[in-house]
Amino acid sequence: MPSLKDIQLKIVGVKKTQQITKAMNMVAAAKLRGAQSRMEEFRPYAEKFGSVMGELSATANPSAFPLMERRDVKKGLLVVVTSDRGLCGAFNANILNASEKYLKAQQAEGRKMRLACIGKKAASYFRRGPYEVVHTLVDCMGNVQMFNARQVGQEMIRAFLDGEVDEVQLMYGRFINVAVQKPTLKRLLPISSEGLGEQASEEKKGPQATYIYEPEPEKILNQLMPMYVNVQILHSMLETAASEQAARMTAMDNATRACTDMIHSLTLTFNKARQAAITKELMDIVGGAEALKG
Repeated sequence: MPSLKDIQLKIVGVKKTQQITKAMNMVAAAKLRGAQSRMEEFRPYAEKFGSVMGELSATANPSAFPLMERRDVKKGLLVVVTSDRGLCGAFNANILNASEKYLKAQQAEGRKMRLACIGKKAASYFRRGPYEVVHTLVDCMGNVQMFNARQVGQEMIRAFLDGEVDEVQLMYGRFINVAVQKPTLKRLLPISSEGLGEQASEEKKGPQATYIYEPEPEKILNQLMPMYVNVQILHSMLETAASEQAARMTAMDNATRACTDMIHSLTLTFNKARQAAITKELMDIVGGAEALKG
């Protein structure tokens, strides 16, 4: 059995760790309110943007728009969005595992895969992997801005239009609620009229208005398509940022509870050791007294 001093030092160390995890839980909860608010305010905009694009593209000719051009996918690109920091449980690991599974499935079909990494965790994970990383964006998830998404979006559009890749997919952590964050895969390029049509049909609830567009829908689409790519990337970054804080809050809460259980267990061990030491001393005293009587 360890000595009383060793057990006391362990209890002190665990209590200090508990203070840290409790503080991190409170900080994550405060950050979550802001991140969740930004995400919830932007989510309807992103969904409405997609529904408007769906209505515009319903009657358009996909072959007239380079960003809607469908090709045989021989070269693909996956944009992986993770957090910059850790200590958020299995959140980043779930996204990275889902990304690995998708990449291996694509390679099994004979497709050459490339990567774009948003967030330090994705960048460090794939840095020494077998896949080529063509774009990296780090130190941005703490304060997500539109220019960050535009920077990535422009690079993805350029690679697609230049024929470097035939398809661009987006992997991010979708915020379901504080307890659940789900790795989600979404096709970014080519822009699908079917996918946009599904978003438009989801928006159609109740009476619908008929819109007259000025200028022609084709001209509007040419302007909106690059914006749509940027909006989807920004949306994925905001979802991931909110999911990160929720996952960190849950992880730190679990760590705080684990510390409480550990302190309770160590305290019991300390009390048993102290009682054993007292009993031993009493037995020595009684033994000595008995020896003096003899």
